[in-house]
Amino acid sequence: MIAKLKGLLDETGVDWAVIDVSGVGYLVHCSARTLNALGNVGEACTVYTDLQVSENDMRLLGFAEAAERDWFRLLTQVQGVGSKVALAILSALSTGEVQQACANGDAAMVARAQGVGPKLAGRIVNELKDKAGALPGGGMGSAALAPTPAGGASADAVSALENLGFKPAVAARAVAAAQGELGEGAGEGELIRVALKKAAG
Repeated sequence: MIAKLKGLLDETGVDWAVIDVSGVGYLVHCSARTLNALGNVGEACTVYTDLQVSENDMRLLGFAEAAERDWFRLLTQVQGVGSKVALAILSALSTGEVQQACANGDAAMVARAQGVGPKLAGRIVNELKDKAGALPGGGMGSAALAPTPAGGASADAVSALENLGFKPAVAARAVAAAQGELGEGAGEGELIRVALKKAAG
């Protein structure tokens, strides 16, 4: 599968771009934010991609950053959200705003996207609310909102749990709970030990 393209921006349209990679032009469908982030025609660019294959179509979706691609994949898992609707959402909202909307259950914010009605927006925030903390908010105008506890020891503890196979959101919540129980001065070893119990439980 094609995961990333690095080349020259050859041509752009309303919702697509052609990336020239060593003489081969790849047509990628993009959100408005990605198109703006790619720069001018003729300039070097990097696009993170997702290949979608259906019975009668094969299309490459392009994203200026990996966080946007991750959110695209998450959005398209929701019933009723195809690639066109997902790109519309990511055109209207930054990845950080999508994350904030899902985390806060703010369907009205998601409904700002073209072609997204209140009912679909409500389904999106309800289904993705628990997953909102697992993905970075990314750049493109907003800060990441992932609930990673601050501080060296807690950050290292979260990393340790992730290395053991726990999802980022689960690891972050477990370490945050452990820190709340042990106090701010807890060391990395203590945090990991308590967080493991909480994550496993």
